[in-house]
Amino acid sequence: MGELLWHPVLPFLVGAVIVFFAPRRLGNLVMVAVPLIALVQISQLEAGTSVELSYLGFDLEVFRVDRLSLAFAWVFAVAAAIAGIYGLRTMESRERTAALVYAGAAMGVVLAGDLMTLFFFWEIKAVASTFVILTRRGGNSARAGTRYLFVHLVGGKLLLAGVLWHYAATGSLSFTAMSLTPATSMILIAFLLSAAVPPLHAWLADAYPEASVAGTVFLSAYTTKAAVYALARGFPGTQLLIYLGIIMALYGVVYAVLENDTRRLLGYHIVSQVGYMVAGVGIGTEVAINGATAHAFAHILYKGLLLMGAGAVIYATGRSKMSELGGIANRMRGALALYMIGAVSISSVPLFSGFVSKELVVEAAYQSELGWLVLLLKIASVGTFLHTGLKLPYGTWFGDEGWGPRRNEGARLQVDPLPVSMFVAMGIGAVLNTVIGVYPALLYDLLPFPVDYVPYTLGKVVEKSALLLFTALAFWLLLDQLGAKAKVSLDTDWLYRTLPRLIADAWRRSRGAPAPVAAPGAAAEPQPQPPTGEPVPVGEPVPAAEPVPVGVAGAVIGSSALTSSGAEPAPGAPTATVGQGAGVIVEPGARQRLLDAINRFIDPAVDGPPPVVSTWALGGVILVTAIVILTVSLIP
Repeated sequence: MGELLWHPVLPFLVGAVIVFFAPRRLGNLVMVAVPLIALVQISQLEAGTSVELSYLGFDLEVFRVDRLSLAFAWVFAVAAAIAGIYGLRTMESRERTAALVYAGAAMGVVLAGDLMTLFFFWEIKAVASTFVILTRRGGNSARAGTRYLFVHLVGGKLLLAGVLWHYAATGSLSFTAMSLTPATSMILIAFLLSAAVPPLHAWLADAYPEASVAGTVFLSAYTTKAAVYALARGFPGTQLLIYLGIIMALYGVVYAVLENDTRRLLGYHIVSQVGYMVAGVGIGTEVAINGATAHAFAHILYKGLLLMGAGAVIYATGRSKMSELGGIANRMRGALALYMIGAVSISSVPLFSGFVSKELVVEAAYQSELGWLVLLLKIASVGTFLHTGLKLPYGTWFGDEGWGPRRNEGARLQVDPLPVSMFVAMGIGAVLNTVIGVYPALLYDLLPFPVDYVPYTLGKVVEKSALLLFTALAFWLLLDQLGAKAKVSLDTDWLYRTLPRLIADAWRRSRGAPAPVAAPGAAAEPQPQPPTGEPVPVGEPVPAAEPVPVGVAGAVIGSSALTSSGAEPAPGAPTATVGQGAGVIVEPGARQRLLDAINRFIDPAVDGPPPVVSTWALGGVILVTAIVILTVSLIP
């Protein structure tokens, strides 16, 4: 039992309590010290360490260390250190507490030796990560965080139901490789949801951009990578994962190319890159598991660096959409240079981390004689460089204005100075990505199995360099088509963003109330709205506004014009309130208050999150689903 004192979860949980109550300077110290203490603990762990105990008749292995779990534990602690330093100036006490609990729970997942302990930390991870999103307290974080929580709670219920069913069938809770049965299929689906496998992926691009700039860096490191670890532990060699992985790799690339918001683009690219890892787990050979683990390790480092660069732009300018940026390169040269190190790393440029990690998955596919998979993974790699290495930095830092002015005076966008802590965190990430690329043995020595792969051969370097060079040429030739455009792309989240609202509008029409909603798939002209609560006299038209362009992959759902027939209202006549069922004449008194309360739930939005009714409709569906799942799992 003494080994539990060396469990890396402990410093994260203790630190989470301290930062909640501590003054800011002490909190800064704790945010840096906690992951460093965890790194010292991990360095003292040996493969084969195990702690078992009995609880309520269950035989649990609450702490298990082997080479697979150690590789993930190392990078989880490093990621916490980098993200903590990055957020020293921006994170408040509640967000720090949530972030440390989140990182500690992810650490608990990868060091859990049984399914019940795994579930315990899995649920803590889901709740803590939700608070990382919610603690931003701005933008659309409340709605996005609520949707995120609902989605991951259903994943947790699937996991629990599958665990209970599996235990009833086998009498074992050991977390080892499992064959597919009805029970383990539920566990697999829970892992796939957390890994953001389409069509269970839309929560990621929806929620991650709504956290704070530092919160998003934390989010990118843990949820999907803990799921990759769980798949590698529980379902190596499951052929279905090969096909799901390549779907992820290509699907995420397509949506990233279409995206205008910087952090949503990088969110979609998380989906794409996790696809490489899922495909590697599906191949299941030692080389493939090494590749999935190495790619997860490197991805946490370079994706964190990319999101830190995008977050630096948001911090300095207050803008996240590429169509609103550009012309800031001269005033943000340091952030641009550090971002580009992450960009060339993720694009597998030789001498950087992606080249020595991601290519291991491609090598595994080649050794397994999966030529079609090798080809599709290389196509996905082209898309990676196209949007993350070229489109995003060009649209964000340059755009139509090029390098832009050297000072803020007279500039279209004002650029605030960045805290030194942000540069320090980005610098650490850049150094790690470069060192791993130059000296890959540092990474290979941490992998689950011995590595005899040699990344730096003439043929591999020439092939990758040529691929990247021609991708850059294609981007230059097609710049007008590939450049950032103000558009919104609908994804599978339409099912819970818009469908419940359409149903609610249909119900309103059946009750005789107007329900102005644009048809899905067709553009609608959004109308300008005065501040919420400002009365608009009935019969007074609102001037038209510029329409929002519709994305290739979807459409903007807009509100209709706030007009009504009839003459000028008499003094004291009822008025309609914009943002509270505009166009509906309400009467004073109890009925008005009731209608106002209802209409607040179904007010359509032009470009943003769905109304609250969609969130609660999703919650109701998930609650019923969870009850059914648990009921089925308890049937003997």
